[in-house]
Amino acid sequence: MGKLFTSILLLLLIITKASGQRDNLNGKILELIKNETDQYRNIYMDLHKNPELSLMEFNTSGKMADELRSIGFDVTSGVGGTRVVGVFRNGNGKVIMLRTDMDALPVLEKTGLPYASTEIKKDASGNDSPVMHACGHDLHMSVWLGTLKTLIALKNDWKGTIVAVAQPAEEVSGGSIEMIRDSLFQKFPKPDLALCYHVSAELPAGTIGYLPGPIFAGVNSAEITVYGKGGHGALPHTTIDPIVLSARIILDIQTIVSRQINPVKPAVVTVGAIHGGTRSNIIPDEVKMLLSIRFFDEEVCTQIREALIRITKGDAIAAGLPEDRMPMVEFSNQNTPPVVNDQELVLKAVQYMKVILGNENVVQVDPAMVAEDFGKYGRTDEKIPIALFWLGGVNQKKYIDHIAHGTNMPPLHNSSFAPDFDPSFKCGVSAMTRTVIDLLRNKK
Repeated sequence: MGKLFTSILLLLLIITKASGQRDNLNGKILELIKNETDQYRNIYMDLHKNPELSLMEFNTSGKMADELRSIGFDVTSGVGGTRVVGVFRNGNGKVIMLRTDMDALPVLEKTGLPYASTEIKKDASGNDSPVMHACGHDLHMSVWLGTLKTLIALKNDWKGTIVAVAQPAEEVSGGSIEMIRDSLFQKFPKPDLALCYHVSAELPAGTIGYLPGPIFAGVNSAEITVYGKGGHGALPHTTIDPIVLSARIILDIQTIVSRQINPVKPAVVTVGAIHGGTRSNIIPDEVKMLLSIRFFDEEVCTQIREALIRITKGDAIAAGLPEDRMPMVEFSNQNTPPVVNDQELVLKAVQYMKVILGNENVVQVDPAMVAEDFGKYGRTDEKIPIALFWLGGVNQKKYIDHIAHGTNMPPLHNSSFAPDFDPSFKCGVSAMTRTVIDLLRNKK
């Protein structure tokens, strides 16, 4: 009995010590975040006030590089352009990649915030355009930096290597593939796994949304040129009107998802722009349309593409156009695949996040039809497990008002979108810091 009692007592002491270490780690993380919040709120407001468009993130990438150096990372700037990679080695262990995006959108800000963007910059075509962080990349960068600083401050609590990636051009879906092509995984330590956030305009600040498996859709874009036979608006019988033909095509396109795709396989086909004609009394020779295709299944994407070609040609034949005037359907080479979260990695991370946030603040969500090029990091020859999480960004009071009264919550890419910084920052940094440390401690 004496030996048994001693063994039980020893086991209880071990459990108590381990529990105390976990609680102590949470306390250290939260205390560090408390001391960092003012600093990163200022960085956030600066980034929000000074956004830059895709592939033009020169000042932003410089700020990211400077911040990484200041907390002890070995930094390589200009990796294939405005890209930044930081490496922090802390003994033997796993290699974890943490990624943020940096680019903003051509949107005129209407938030009314004291640090609102008033920037007008040249876009890729040389045209003046308003610029705004309407997709929360300024919050992504701030949380990313706060997490990295917290991890370095707690370096005695973990062993391994952190690869910090500041990626440009997420909004145009070019940044990740360019970094991969520029030998990201050959020039720097190859990650055992990669993690990132995307701010949510639907979840309250202070919460995390997760989903094992496909979480974001893939996206492809198309440009359709519809030809006709132009002429005088008063003599339509002497023409073949490409505007009327385009209208018919647009309506027929709606049958692709509703009648041709298996209803249990999500898909969206959106005609986002249509351009044709110059004056009210002139029937033009052609019309151009811009479309986006969203999918979770590559076969569905192929089916949609084939249907677009078949429908546009069939409608053109019905309109009486000759073979050499069939519509031209061109698909973008920038095909963004779905973001497919590694199931085992997500479930581990959720377990660790709940330790510091509580079960009620880490919630499973549905797949979303938005796209994100983070998924490309998991589709390389290296087969790196990836996990993307939604970071709640909605002010708690506004969220409650929305649930109770249906009040508006501006969505992503909206001119009025603005996350609630303090609770979003604290939640994001604490959850990711805890997750990274526990993943590095876990040898499996």
